[in-house]
Amino acid sequence: MKLSNLLGTSSDKKIRYGIVALGSIAQEAMMPGVEHTGNSEITALVTSDPEKATRLSQMYDVAKTYSYEQFGELLSSGTVDALYIATPNWRHAEFAVPALEAGIHVLLEKPMEVSSAACQRILDAQQKSGAKLMVAYRLHFEPATIAAIEKVRSGELGEVHLFTSTFCQLVDPANHRVENGILAGPLFDMGPYPINGVRNLFEDEPIEAFATATRHPASGFPDLDDTVSVTLRFPNERLAQFTVSYYGNMVDQYTVVGSKGMLQADPAFMYGKSLAFTVGIGEDKSDRSFKNTDHFGGEMKYFSDCILSGQDPEPDGWEGMADVKVIEAALRSIKSGRFEKVETVTVKRRISPSQEETLGAERTPEMVHASSPARGKEKSPKN
Repeated sequence: MKLSNLLGTSSDKKIRYGIVALGSIAQEAMMPGVEHTGNSEITALVTSDPEKATRLSQMYDVAKTYSYEQFGELLSSGTVDALYIATPNWRHAEFAVPALEAGIHVLLEKPMEVSSAACQRILDAQQKSGAKLMVAYRLHFEPATIAAIEKVRSGELGEVHLFTSTFCQLVDPANHRVENGILAGPLFDMGPYPINGVRNLFEDEPIEAFATATRHPASGFPDLDDTVSVTLRFPNERLAQFTVSYYGNMVDQYTVVGSKGMLQADPAFMYGKSLAFTVGIGEDKSDRSFKNTDHFGGEMKYFSDCILSGQDPEPDGWEGMADVKVIEAALRSIKSGRFEKVETVTVKRRISPSQEETLGAERTPEMVHASSPARGKEKSPKN
């Protein structure tokens, strides 16, 4: 049963959120969906861009704005119950740790951080304070993703043992994602999608990783591996392969293969469009498409339900840690040229059908000093 059903409909309590970093993901995807969650509201903004602070506070009727240097003031202000943190990857712990230590709940964008050591600092802060932490794996609440996992669980595909994925986008060389090397490159930025996808489809953790990376001179990128391919070994002779790239036409798909059938999702990971998959059993194939939903409003609604009900969220910090451990092994493999062991994380919970959220998709609003990372677009600021 869904948490919202358990809570009933009589309560008008809303979780008050501060939005930390007002870049493209926050403006384009999260902030427009907050109001229609029914259980969440924005009460503070954090940015060091005065124009963003002024215009977005007016747009969303937010009374309080803070610069990054005033973050401590926000934590002690009493104006927020939770934070949505969408800073650059390597600044997640910088804001998540003090927030959790202050007893403020945190919805943290993925990847959880850029090292397992930083992830552990976040986990330690959460466990000490008891505040809730959820890593923003929006697809854990998306109907097509959940239906694909349930299809595998049903056994209809037989013994599932192969996974392949290609996830590419053509990124603007001026975008901040390519100005900060590997920490904002495709492995950290896009890699969590196929990694998290196969871990949940296989319902298991990889034990080894092999990775290779390339740099295309025509890309216009600085010191950056723009394309990375990874092979993962799982227990019981299962293999997963994926490629992520900042230098390719948009591709967004995965295929999972079993002894009796296959499932191919295309599109598989992106928001703002209807996701779909094809199931093949022998020579028979059937297609399913799913209504476009608000991935971001859905995940916030779920997280707020968890806070209101006292339930622990899935995906938690250990889910985030598991993906970062895989990325670390892939990075070691790029340097060594051989398979590297993945330090296995014990994940106690997997995606449940009860987590499905079906809020209708929201329109993209006018953005302030932010845009898509795609080529031909305005540069997307870091904050």
